[in-house]
Amino acid sequence: MANELKKYILSAHIVLMVLLFSACNGKSKTSFMQEGGDTLNLRYAENLQIVKYQHYTQVTLRNPWDTLKTLHTYLLVNKQDSCPSSLPEGTIVRVPLSNSLIFSSVHCGLLQELGALDKIKGVCDLQYIRVPAILESCRKKEITDAGSSMNPDIEKVIDMHPDGILLSPYENSGGYGRIEKLNIPILECADYMETSALGRAEWVRFYGLLFGKEAEADSLFAGVEEAYLSLRNQVKDITPKPTVITELKTGGTWYVPGGNSTMAKLYADAGARYIFADIPQSGSASLAFETVFDKGQHADFWLIKYNQQVDKTYRELKSDYAPYANFDAFRNRRVYGCNTSRISFYEEVPFHPELLLKDLVKVFHPDILKDYTPRYFTNLAE
Repeated sequence: MANELKKYILSAHIVLMVLLFSACNGKSKTSFMQEGGDTLNLRYAENLQIVKYQHYTQVTLRNPWDTLKTLHTYLLVNKQDSCPSSLPEGTIVRVPLSNSLIFSSVHCGLLQELGALDKIKGVCDLQYIRVPAILESCRKKEITDAGSSMNPDIEKVIDMHPDGILLSPYENSGGYGRIEKLNIPILECADYMETSALGRAEWVRFYGLLFGKEAEADSLFAGVEEAYLSLRNQVKDITPKPTVITELKTGGTWYVPGGNSTMAKLYADAGARYIFADIPQSGSASLAFETVFDKGQHADFWLIKYNQQVDKTYRELKSDYAPYANFDAFRNRRVYGCNTSRISFYEEVPFHPELLLKDLVKVFHPDILKDYTPRYFTNLAE
């Protein structure tokens, strides 16, 4: 009986949420054409288009897995304005968001930098979030811990009344389950599928529009772009270019960035030649150890990321898997590691690729930045 009552109350909550958002939220399906929009000049992002009209802003996300299709269209309408009587087809989002649910630590960190931390009212996957202010607010119950991003606590989500949910889409995900039925705008953060570092970072302009931080976002990206291009120009004509391999074997498979990935482009922009640049994927490619060794045994540098309590050493690396010691980069002591248990690599790099580029330039061309101390990658100790 108690379970039946609980289900009844939950259903009633869902119906109420739908009604609350239906006034000027949810999907607009009007057949509509409007001219005279002001298209924002996005120089690097390939999967994002932003057009400003008088009473709303239309944001179109291209499907990164099928670029001839649209992943999602959003119609951003200011909360202070009445909802336009006629809108094109898309998901209506009342902005600026002030009560958001964030699934990713990456976007939590970005919102803090934009000065919008107070707009976060719920998070998922708290165990992966490294933003101290978020952790403290969760401890004080000021921010709701909504549980796993794969299966959020629907009752907690309903209780927090979010005005937008930011999450990362995946190919053939099959949708987002019960959370879709709440009629709350789901903002699909497909920035990670961009094929260049500046392309991904440029998505900050979309997030700035969502949270009323447009000027801050534009300023942030302008600084990132200027620093990135300056570093790239310092090494673009250097020859010969050192070769590089990355990552470690996991079980029987070695996952490496594809040649069209953001990371592969970063290595090129840092004046290096990535051994697997010919792999066409923009995501990761799974290779056998033998394949990596055959192509990469003579690479000049080897970059690894790992998560453990103490920093990895050459001795430990050989102990992990003895054939690692047969790579030239190991023999010549040119293995550089990033311990993500204490270094905020994944939180910072997506929207600050200039910081990683600076590290890579220092590693590959130490004479260029003589006084710089690397932020992420350092040579392994013996």
